[in-house]
Amino acid sequence: MKTKTAIITGASGQDGAYLIELLLKKNYRVVAALRRNSNINSSRFSSFGLEHVTNNFLKAEIELTEFSNVAKLIYDKKPTEFYNLAAQSFVKTSFSQPIYSTHVNSLGVIHCLEAIRNFSPKTKFYQASTSEMFGNTINKRINEKTKFAPVSPYAVTKLYSYHMTKLYRDAYNLFCVNGILFNHESPLRGQEFVTQKIITGLVKIKKNKQKYLPLGNLDAYRDWGHAKDYVKAMWLMLQQKKSTDYIISSGKTHSIRDFVNKSAKYLGMNIVWEGSGINEIGYDKISNKKIIKINKEFYRPNEVNYLKGDSSKAKRILKWKPEYNLDRLIADMCDAALKKY
Repeated sequence: MKTKTAIITGASGQDGAYLIELLLKKNYRVVAALRRNSNINSSRFSSFGLEHVTNNFLKAEIELTEFSNVAKLIYDKKPTEFYNLAAQSFVKTSFSQPIYSTHVNSLGVIHCLEAIRNFSPKTKFYQASTSEMFGNTINKRINEKTKFAPVSPYAVTKLYSYHMTKLYRDAYNLFCVNGILFNHESPLRGQEFVTQKIITGLVKIKKNKQKYLPLGNLDAYRDWGHAKDYVKAMWLMLQQKKSTDYIISSGKTHSIRDFVNKSAKYLGMNIVWEGSGINEIGYDKISNKKIIKINKEFYRPNEVNYLKGDSSKAKRILKWKPEYNLDRLIADMCDAALKKY
């Protein structure tokens, strides 16, 4: 049986690292496609013993905003599967850098799709879509038929790519899939994301290496899962006979406040909240220390207040089922942070 080849853009990120681990276990030949600066800092690979290239693990430099660069990689490798995980993925940053976000998140995807259409039409394409595309939808439980209502430049750029991926599937009969993933975290999550910021901040406070944790909106609700579960879903999408789009989620929603409380409890703290709005303070009842402050700087210009996904389609067709719940996810992240600090 011929060895499958997979190209993964954004390979230095959380999802990329877990997906590489999964595919190598399945005997794929994996090409980690990295931007030049990401190639320098690919520390997540070391978590899986991938500091050096091997016969089955290769690295390639890529810049999604340069079509010729993308086309050459696809022409040379003729991959069985192409996972586009690369993006300017910070919602707040997209407000200050909307043009750059559009170049990477929207035009970059077109470059991938056009290169596949022209040079490797049998390649199966996975586009990393996002629950942020639904914005402040009126639906309390979101499925693949829910209307989109993006409220950030990031979400708009991702929605464009969602529609173009679907268009190339319908117009050119390519195998193209949108994986609409709700929030997913892990010990490999970057410090720029609120979940890792919470875990790291609380651990440092516990270790007397930080006095307090500054946060923004505590009352935004998210549907959180573990990245390990979600990359399995990505792979399953490309193993089907027909391509379609899937929502991947836990089906449960919790507020940022819930996440803080659960994380603190796991670390042996007991948060008591006083005040309201930007004047709210979180105290650790055990140490009687003020450890959480609200900072307006961390509020988004336009917030998504509530997200909850319905993955019935993925469970039915892909036979996908998550192994992690929120408590187990938090335990995994806390244990890793305790070990690190």
